[in-house]
Amino acid sequence: MIPIDDSPLTRDGKVLILAYDHGLEHGPVDFEDVPESANPERVFDVATHDAVTSLAVQKGIAEAYYPSYEDDVNLLAKLNGTSNLWRGEPDSAVNWSVDYAHEVGADSIGFTVYGGSNNEIEMVEEFRDAQEKAREYDMPAVMWSYPRGQGLRNAKTPESIAYSARLGLELGADVAKVKYPGSQAAMEETVRMAGKTKVVMSGGSKRSDEEFLSNVKSVIDAGGAGLAVGRNVFQRENPERLLDALEKVIFEETSVEAALDAAEAAAPEAE
Repeated sequence: MIPIDDSPLTRDGKVLILAYDHGLEHGPVDFEDVPESANPERVFDVATHDAVTSLAVQKGIAEAYYPSYEDDVNLLAKLNGTSNLWRGEPDSAVNWSVDYAHEVGADSIGFTVYGGSNNEIEMVEEFRDAQEKAREYDMPAVMWSYPRGQGLRNAKTPESIAYSARLGLELGADVAKVKYPGSQAAMEETVRMAGKTKVVMSGGSKRSDEEFLSNVKSVIDAGGAGLAVGRNVFQRENPERLLDALEKVIFEETSVEAALDAAEAAAPEAE
């Protein structure tokens, strides 16, 4: 690991990554509820919120839109990703290099590793190359660490998720992005297995404000560093309101109720 508490990826040692690689990974379906979210400019605007420590995007989005936001948004280059049209064993194509990401202006890199896939060895070797190159630029490396593949009977068990966090530590990730394991106790074990690697929760599919924030609060109380979230923000009509609440929960460690009350009070009155 490298010291990242003073890097653009973090704020006061905490992390809130706004992930926007969904157009590649999931396709247009993720933009149906809020059609304007298909426009990257809208999500870049959302990423200027004080709570967001980095915006994670693929190469084409970074090339086309980041130059207009480089003064207001910290860029996380999501180096690999595969479309939902792919139906083979879990794998993820490397779509741009660390050198090019640095040239575009990225502050950190992200890389998916599917532990348990038949392609795990290849993916780990690709992560090695990316992580070591990122060290040359003092760029933190975030591992999207998801157990997935034919050899796994249940990738969602607390044991599998704790193992995925451990992979992040063993392979040199500065931050491991993992699924929520279902309880605070299970998250505490996940954080323990990660050692000095920071653990952030994957936001997952859209849920109610209360349920989602309760999961995030559980992560923080378990010693996790924060969150990497996409759909639970940009699929909302008012993403800024949820980010206001997330800022309270993650950076000020308030209760969910207090965070929602503060966000509601800060929301502009309807005309």
